[in-house]
Amino acid sequence: MKNNEVEQRILELRKILNKANYEYYVLDQSTLTDQEFDKYLRELENLEKAYPEFDSPNSPTKKVGGQVIDRFQKVKHQIPMLSLPDVFDISEIEAFHERVLKEGIKPTYVCEYKIDGLSVSLHYEKGELIFAATRGDGVIGEDITHNVKTIKSVPLTINEPIDIEVRGEIYMPKKVLEDINKKREKESLPLLQNVRNAAAGSIRQLDSKIAAERKLDTWIYHLPNPEDYGIKTHEEALNFMSKLGFKVNKEANKVVSGLEEMEEYIQKTAEKRKSLPYEIDGIVIKVNSLESQKKLGFTSKYPKWAVAYKFPAEEVLTTLKDIIFTVGRTGRITPNAVLDPVIIMGSTVKRATLHNEDYVLLKDLKINDIVSIRKAGDVIPEVVERKLERRTGCEKPFQMIKNCPICGSVLEKRKDQVDYYCMNPHCPARKIEALIHYCSRKAMNIDGLGDEIMEDLFNLGFVKTIPDIYALYKHKQDLIELEGFGNKSVDNLLSAIEDSKSNSLERLLFGLGISGIGDKTALLLVKIFKNIDGFLNASYEDFECIYDIGPILAQNLYDYFHNVENIALIEELKSIGLNMNYLGENERHHDLISGKRFVLTGTLSFTDRDSLSNLLISYGGATSSSVSKKTDVVIVGENPGSKYDKARELNIEIWDEKKIKSIVDSL
Repeated sequence: MKNNEVEQRILELRKILNKANYEYYVLDQSTLTDQEFDKYLRELENLEKAYPEFDSPNSPTKKVGGQVIDRFQKVKHQIPMLSLPDVFDISEIEAFHERVLKEGIKPTYVCEYKIDGLSVSLHYEKGELIFAATRGDGVIGEDITHNVKTIKSVPLTINEPIDIEVRGEIYMPKKVLEDINKKREKESLPLLQNVRNAAAGSIRQLDSKIAAERKLDTWIYHLPNPEDYGIKTHEEALNFMSKLGFKVNKEANKVVSGLEEMEEYIQKTAEKRKSLPYEIDGIVIKVNSLESQKKLGFTSKYPKWAVAYKFPAEEVLTTLKDIIFTVGRTGRITPNAVLDPVIIMGSTVKRATLHNEDYVLLKDLKINDIVSIRKAGDVIPEVVERKLERRTGCEKPFQMIKNCPICGSVLEKRKDQVDYYCMNPHCPARKIEALIHYCSRKAMNIDGLGDEIMEDLFNLGFVKTIPDIYALYKHKQDLIELEGFGNKSVDNLLSAIEDSKSNSLERLLFGLGISGIGDKTALLLVKIFKNIDGFLNASYEDFECIYDIGPILAQNLYDYFHNVENIALIEELKSIGLNMNYLGENERHHDLISGKRFVLTGTLSFTDRDSLSNLLISYGGATSSSVSKKTDVVIVGENPGSKYDKARELNIEIWDEKKIKSIVDSL
């Protein structure tokens, strides 16, 4: 076969396969059998391999994945990818409609499904896909082209040879998540929790073969510069993008005029939401006329011509099979609902905390009740209410226990508090939880002593107290013989234990598990008292006068450091060789970090937030969980939340991932 004939055949095969992909994944029609498609694909792969001069980055063969990158490159959006203002009830939609009318506009609106996935921007030159990017912070996103090319509904070549950018949502169909989790369960792998996280995690894979296996999909819904194409309404823009070959949700999108039609659309969508093959978490409402959009304009954060109505958190019914009680490291007793397993927002829920006795009594919960469960913020399982009309008379009343479920000691309810406590300091449950806490990452950071291993070591009698951790070297041979251990892992564990002795005092203070003292408060305290003796010699007034330390925390601190057993523990840890001083006086300095207060939001690709927070603190910075006027810098990663918006509102300095990574790399 001559070269010109080869080239013609390659082009013909690409045309056939692109058409088949479009018809199958966009139009939901099938003109080729699977066997025919595979035959043409294999022929194209063989020709491209034999004649690499005719290869193309946008060939249908690239949809199987295989490209591996080292890291994600940053991309600047020429037109910012702004988020939409959320509304949560019809009255807020009415207020939006009234604001539009006040501008002298007689609007029609386009109602669209709010897909539960992640935003994407697709860029084409002369009809060929050149790159795809995430939303990021709206100004800077990440190049995810290698993974987007594997999505079958994304055309690598569109129907007109034009330059264009379109935007939409990448999502994972419900059935795909179900199939993936069935396979992962068989392989004893952790399950993917919901379609949103699964889609985001898939698109952030460095190896595109993994993304290809996840069978992601898209809906395209926005044209950033429609006037350039002679378009006058959002509806026309949707039709234009559909004609170019993009997957547009024509069956869901609807032009409405007025509140009554908007409410009817929302109601009908809510009724069929569960039957959809993909997750939606709301409805997007946009003014249809582009001229009206231009007249309404933008705030600093949002377009004024659109809102996103969010559905209430999804609720499902299940049976409250039992109420059991757990003991925390401080001895606090927590009632927990044992539920008939139920799937909410893509994840299986078997347990939910009931917080305390008053919570259960207020909700009038009984064992065997039919209860409604929701995931507050689509994350934390919560028992909403019992369904009184479903009671049969077989329900059992809730009874708060009087004795610790582990050690049997009598529980006490502290003055002015709703919680009961096991006061036995030797309670095994309290001890195990306390030991796990002591070794945790934010405390002494002893790698290798996680929950299950610590429980095993406790039950074997190797570790009953904190000092026992530092005597584990005496059981080295016993540890090596345990299932899951070996020479190397035991050596690593013993090395991590030895290294922990040199930690700065704030880690030890947090690790001791004093009620109410978190890692940030521990750091605040050690900066004042400098060494452990400062705590041992402090009065209640010394603690109470510290900013951010109220009377309850002050009493907790005073009681802890004047308890005979706790004093003996500290003295024993001293004798073992643990550092008892705050090492911050020798902390490193950096002009851009030292003395500043930071807030972190979003996901960082090169590190996790805890590690970055610890690094900032080690260089004299401070971190906080909320943005206020006292905040100096907000560090923004992928998919930032409301903290980013708050920072912009308060005109606080914002660092993107590129800046903080360059600083970290220079340290």
